[in-house]
Amino acid sequence: MKNSLIINRIKQGALLLMSALIFVACTEDDMPALDPDEVLTGQSKSYDLDEVAVPGISGTAVLEETSTGSTKLTITLSGTPDGGQHPAHIHFNSAATGGGIAVSLTPVNGTTGISETIISRQDDGSSLTYNQLLDFDGYINVHLSADDLGTIVAQGDIGSNELTGETKTYTLNEADVDGISGEIIFEERRNGFALATISLTGTPDGGVHPAHIHANSAAIGGGILFTFNPVNGTTGMSMTDTRAGMMDGEEGYTYDEILEVDGYVNVHLSAEALATIVAQGDIGSNELTGVSQTYPLAAVAVAGISGEITFQERINGFALATITLVGTPVDGSHPAHIHENSAAVGGGILYTFNPVNGATGVSISDTRQGMMDGEASYTYAQILTVDGYVNVHLSATELATIVAQGDIGVNFE
Repeated sequence: MKNSLIINRIKQGALLLMSALIFVACTEDDMPALDPDEVLTGQSKSYDLDEVAVPGISGTAVLEETSTGSTKLTITLSGTPDGGQHPAHIHFNSAATGGGIAVSLTPVNGTTGISETIISRQDDGSSLTYNQLLDFDGYINVHLSADDLGTIVAQGDIGSNELTGETKTYTLNEADVDGISGEIIFEERRNGFALATISLTGTPDGGVHPAHIHANSAAIGGGILFTFNPVNGTTGMSMTDTRAGMMDGEEGYTYDEILEVDGYVNVHLSAEALATIVAQGDIGSNELTGVSQTYPLAAVAVAGISGEITFQERINGFALATITLVGTPVDGSHPAHIHENSAAVGGGILYTFNPVNGATGVSISDTRQGMMDGEASYTYAQILTVDGYVNVHLSATELATIVAQGDIGVNFE
C-alpha cells in the first residue's frame, strides 16, 4: 500500500513536470519574437504636435532609438475622429518656412490616434539614423485625409528647429489705425535662428498685412532689413523663420542678432497701402530699459498750450524723446529744440526734435540723431546733465512765438 502511494505520487509529479514543460514550450513558441535589428536602446526624444486647422486635435511625436541606429517614431494624437485615416510626413525645413516631404509615415489611425513607423532612410533612399533625425532640419505634418492634404490637423518642428525655451517679446503699438496693436515674440531654435510670431488684435477679417524689420528706430525710420510672412487679418497672426526673409536676397537673423539689431518692426495696412502703419515697435538695441525722466513744459506766449517731455533710455544708451502737449491747434506743426543754457538765460539750438503734430500734440524723436544736419547726438546720460532747456515754437515761420518751454538736465529743479 505504501509503495503504491509512492508510485502514484511519482506519476503525478511526472505529469505535472511534463505539463509545465509543455506549457513553457507552447508559451515560448506562441510569443512573437522581437526583431533583433529593432531592439529599443532606451534613448528617446519627444516633440509637441500642435493644433492647426481642426480645433481639439493635438499630441506628440516620440522618437525612439533602435540598436541598429534607426528610429521608431510614434505619433499619439487626441481628438481624431473614429475611423479616420490621417496621412503624416516629416517635411524639410521648419513649419514656418514649409518644404517638401522627406519621410512618409504610417497614417494616424483616427480611432486610436496612433501611428508607428520604423525609419532608417528618407523617401529618396538616403540614410537617416536616429542621431541624424535629432539634428534634422524638419517638421511633422498630420493631414486631415488623403483627399484633403491641404488641411493640417497637427504640426510640430523637430530636430534642429526645436525651440530652446529662450524668448524675447516686443510690444507693437497702435499707429495709424485705431484699435490695432499687439506684440512680436522671437523664440530661439536649437540651430540658433528664431521663430518670429506676430500677434495682433483688431485686424479686419480677410486682411493681409505686410510686416518687416526696418533699419534704425521707428522715430528715425529706415529701409527694410527683413520681411516676415504677412499677418493674417482674420487670426491676427504671422509666423516666420528668421533664417531667411520672405524676399529674395534678404539675410537671415539669428536669435542673438535679433536681440542686438538696430531696428524696428512695422506692420502695414496692405501691400497697396504700405504708407499706412497699423502697428509698430522698436526691437533689439532700440528696446527701452524702463528708465525715464520727465520734464514739464509750461505755457508761454499762447494760453492753454502746455505739457511735458519724457526721455526714455534705450539699451543702446540713447533715448526716445516724447513731447506731449495739450491745446495745440489741429492743423498746427510746432518746431521744437533743445537750447543751450537755461530758459531764463537763453541760448542757441543744440538739438532739433521732430515737430509736434498739432492734431495729436505729440512729437517722437530719437536722441541719436537731430533733425538738422551736423547736430550732435545725446545719450540718455547726457540728457540728464545737459545745460539746456526745451522750446516748442508756434510754427516754422513764427519761431519767435514760444508756445511751451521748460528747463532740463542740470537746470531742472
